[in-house]
Amino acid sequence: MAVDEGVAPATGAGDGKAVHRLKPNAVGLLGVVFMAVATAAPITAMTGNVPFMVASGNGVGAPASYLVAMVVLAIFSVGFTSMAKHITSTGAFYGFISYGLGRTVGLASGLLATFAYVVFEPALIGIFSTFATTTLKDQTGLHVPWWAFAVLMLAVNATGTWFGVSVAEKLLVVLLATEVTVLAAMAVSVAAHGGGPHGFTFAPVDPVNAFKGTSAGLGLFFAFWSWVGFESTAMYGEESRDPKKIIPKATMISVLGVGVFYVLVSWMAITGNGEAEAVRAASSANPLALFFGPTERYVGHWAVDVMQWLMITGSLACGMAFHNCAARYLYALGREGVLPSLRDTIGRTHARHGSPHLAGLVQTAVSAVLIGGFWAAGKDPYTGTYVLLAILGTMAILVVQAVCSFAVLVYFRSHHPESRHWFRTFTAPLLGGVAMLAVVVLLVSNMGVAAGPESGSLVLRATPWLVALVAALGLGGAQYLKHRAPERYALLGRTVLEETRER
Repeated sequence: MAVDEGVAPATGAGDGKAVHRLKPNAVGLLGVVFMAVATAAPITAMTGNVPFMVASGNGVGAPASYLVAMVVLAIFSVGFTSMAKHITSTGAFYGFISYGLGRTVGLASGLLATFAYVVFEPALIGIFSTFATTTLKDQTGLHVPWWAFAVLMLAVNATGTWFGVSVAEKLLVVLLATEVTVLAAMAVSVAAHGGGPHGFTFAPVDPVNAFKGTSAGLGLFFAFWSWVGFESTAMYGEESRDPKKIIPKATMISVLGVGVFYVLVSWMAITGNGEAEAVRAASSANPLALFFGPTERYVGHWAVDVMQWLMITGSLACGMAFHNCAARYLYALGREGVLPSLRDTIGRTHARHGSPHLAGLVQTAVSAVLIGGFWAAGKDPYTGTYVLLAILGTMAILVVQAVCSFAVLVYFRSHHPESRHWFRTFTAPLLGGVAMLAVVVLLVSNMGVAAGPESGSLVLRATPWLVALVAALGLGGAQYLKHRAPERYALLGRTVLEETRER
């Protein structure tokens, strides 16, 4: 076994100071799976992305896009999970890349991943507030300003993180189960009735059709976007039972389970309308008719009402999951003392709940500032806040995923040559890394279309530069520590679970 001499002790930080740990054995396999799937927000991904993909992307080939994305992400996950069997770190990508490509690239990637999750929460607050305001007005006639719902979600997320992952898990299980049930009810009902008005159609799941349509690249990007957050399984390693087994299993279950669900639901939504009718519905003034139409026809009007409420709870669950992710990344960076003052603040855990409570409060404050900034700028909570911040965070996390794939290649070559495998530790991560870079290119080339009415926004134009700036800060900061504070540089990405080393 190769040992990195810079690894920090499990209960110390290399300078005699204790490292605060998250509560161990707090969550099992299903809990980790639910936390990861919640970040994907199935009902938000389906109702928010599929109509746009059908109308402006690859048309009826949208389900095939999910099929292609599932295969690519499964290949990426092969290398990712191989590394998870050796390293258990709340910093996930931060720890993995630090071991594979070194501390400098690791810190840059850690800051990028943290940045992505930090902006994802306010993005989801935007769409949650939109769904809540619209549904309440449509079904009760009451008008509540969107910012009131934003404040509510900030409070719920902060509370969930304060009391630990087991509390957040229980709430997410309920929310996720209900949103999956109503989408599954629509899909099963369409299938049980022999398809839509024209019967079954298999064109939507023909992989060739993923690369056709008005803008195949846009459709494929939205498909990958729908999975953002699945990799968050790794950051719950320290809090899970037997993480070396649970995290790899949870990751593959999340990728494949979500993939099959996405393909089935989007396929039945198109089939339930009919191909031509589905395109017309998705292109109409009410694109949600793509889902509401077959739901009302084959399940009942009550299910449409329920689906509208579950769009609210689904986005809440997603935002809560991203809040937990951001808090854990902030905590992981803080406890290693990247800045000494952080170790006793965001690097601390709650004495009773073992949660990253202070990091969670910092994340809440940052989200509140971003939401307030977009509100002051007069941005719509959906087309402005959600879309712009989601694109920004997605670009950052896709870059980190690509870098992580290449880190797997180097890690097994330098640390565990005895575990190298032609597919698991070479071919799969190589293909996954190249594919992730291709998705980044798809995002950059389709940003304007994806942003819709915000295509001319300063935030959108600045997105690639903001991502580059965060990466540069990480690279520069690591080099500064290397030359001015080598004892702190040695700890970067090295606080892992158990003993004093990876294995």
